[in-house]
Amino acid sequence: MSSDLLGYEQAASIVAQYAHAIRGYAQQCREKINLASASGRILASPLHADEDQPPFPRSTRDGYACRATEVSSRIALPVVGITHAGEAPAAPLPEKSAWEIMTGAPVPEGADCVVMLEHVERTADTIRLAPSRTIASGENFVARGAQSRRGDHILDSGVSIGSSQIALAASCGYSALEVFCRPRVAILTTGDELVAIDSTPGPGKIRNSNAPMLAALIQKFGADPVVLATAADTAEALDSALAQVVHADMLLISGGVSAGKHDLVEPALARVGAQFYFTGVKIQPGKPLVFGEIPRRPESPTAQVFFGLPGNPISSAATFHFFATPILAALAGSNEIHPRFVLAQLARDTDRKAKPGLTRFLPAHCTFNRSVDALPQVETVPWHGSGDLTAFAQSNCFLVIPEDKSGLGAGSTVRILLH
Repeated sequence: MSSDLLGYEQAASIVAQYAHAIRGYAQQCREKINLASASGRILASPLHADEDQPPFPRSTRDGYACRATEVSSRIALPVVGITHAGEAPAAPLPEKSAWEIMTGAPVPEGADCVVMLEHVERTADTIRLAPSRTIASGENFVARGAQSRRGDHILDSGVSIGSSQIALAASCGYSALEVFCRPRVAILTTGDELVAIDSTPGPGKIRNSNAPMLAALIQKFGADPVVLATAADTAEALDSALAQVVHADMLLISGGVSAGKHDLVEPALARVGAQFYFTGVKIQPGKPLVFGEIPRRPESPTAQVFFGLPGNPISSAATFHFFATPILAALAGSNEIHPRFVLAQLARDTDRKAKPGLTRFLPAHCTFNRSVDALPQVETVPWHGSGDLTAFAQSNCFLVIPEDKSGLGAGSTVRILLH
């Protein structure tokens, strides 16, 4: 193994630093879109509350609005009115009385708690707190403005917009949101062995599975893929292909980055002045990964980041997840630019025949259980190397085996990355 290869953590740190440095470029391009179309986009302008939230003291239970000291004395309190959700606030609550109220309805002025229906004894027109129950001031209602005050900053830019962010925006009257433009990612697959998906491969040929796989990943992570024609294993074909990608924000090159005599990608990148940040990482799969940038060309507004991904499909997918996604997130304007590793419990021993020295990312399947007290269970999927698409399709995560380990034992707490 070459001594100049970076470890995973070192390579990931370089990528993270680069991602932080380019976030400002992503923020230059913005557009306004309808709220209904905003899911999955990155918020470009902070959200502010248009009024107090909630705009009135709001009950969180079906029950009776009252004063805690009065109802706690166990005296019978006459029920002097009722308010449903959507009705205007009631008149102030008279002393030593209760007001029937529904979840979401405004609490009348003077009441300082809502006692739940099931916690009282009711006669025809009075209530009394049940002997076994207690109530304190502030229980079961949300005070006006408790969530936010008019004009408050309630959501930062750089947040990925999902259902909860859409609900918050809708509650504040935002029918449209300003979002960052989606980055454009060019996909260049290389190799004389590749044929189109709808072709019947001849001897020594395989269908091009990496291009549609990478396009799907790019869309999943909030960018627009631009799939280029497959480049042959010649210097001329690669030079021609690189000339076509000047307007993409990121370039992914799949294949041609190993040490064989037909691995011509690095020399082609060097001919367009590429700066290489690393050319290999001590990981499996994906060791021959290349990361760098092509300086700004006359036709391009900025330098262009690129990854040379290994040609084997699992290697290509793994390196995309671990290294390309942080850059893609930064180009999209996101605040979250790190892979999301999570903890799981290993169900079975892993193979311990491998020698330490590489951080390994093995195709695995994670099973989530219904218990909140137990970690999800994960086990490796049998595979036959990084070209085994059947194994990859049967997996839903990568299991991480640290560089200093030959394997992991059943019951271990391990790191995984869902894919």
